[in-house]
Amino acid sequence: MPLETWAAFVAASAILLIIPGPTILLVVSYALGQGWRTVLPMAFGVALGDFTAMTLSMLGIGALLAASATVFTILKIVGAGYLIYLGIKLFRAGGTLRAQPRTDAVSASRMAAHAWLVTALNPKSITFFVAFLPQFLDRHADFFTQMLIFEATFLLLAFANAFGYALVAARARAVVRNERAIRVLNRTGGTLLVGAGIATVAMRSGS
Repeated sequence: MPLETWAAFVAASAILLIIPGPTILLVVSYALGQGWRTVLPMAFGVALGDFTAMTLSMLGIGALLAASATVFTILKIVGAGYLIYLGIKLFRAGGTLRAQPRTDAVSASRMAAHAWLVTALNPKSITFFVAFLPQFLDRHADFFTQMLIFEATFLLLAFANAFGYALVAARARAVVRNERAIRVLNRTGGTLLVGAGIATVAMRSGS
C-alpha cells in the first residue's frame, strides 16, 4: 500500500471521527454525569463497536470487489455521492451538541457494552463504512492486507478520539457545550466531506 494512500486515510478518518455523532453524544453524556471513570470503558466500547461495524462492511465490500470490477466502481461513485450528501447535512447542522449528563450509576463493563451497541448496531455506521472505505482500496492489491491495515489504523484513531472527548467532557465541560466551537467543527467537517466526495469523482472521471 502506498504511504500517501495510508496518510490520506488517516487524515480523512481523523476528520470524520472528530465530528460529533450519536456515539460521541453518548460518550460525552456519560463523562458529563460521571466524570473520569467513564473515559477508558467508553473509549474501549467505541473502538470495539467500530471494529464490528467496519469488519461487517469490509467483508461486504470484499465480496463486491471479488464479484465485479464494474459493481465495485459503481459502489465507489455512489459512495462519493453519499459523502457529499453527509457533508452538506453536517454543514447545516448548526452548533448544538445535545448531550444530557447521565447520572445513573453503572459498571464499567455496562458502559463499554452500551458504547459498543450504539456504535456497532447503528445502521448508519455500516452504510458510512461501505461508502467511505472503497475510496482508499486498491482492487489489484491483497484485500485482506488492506483490510488489516485500515482496521487497525481506524480503531486506534477511534479509541483516541473517544478517549479525548470523554476526558475533555469530564475535565472541561464548558468546551463541549460551546455552540460556536461545535458549529465550527461541523462546518469544517462538512466542507471537508464534500471536498473528499468531489475529489473522488473528479479523480475517477479524469482517469
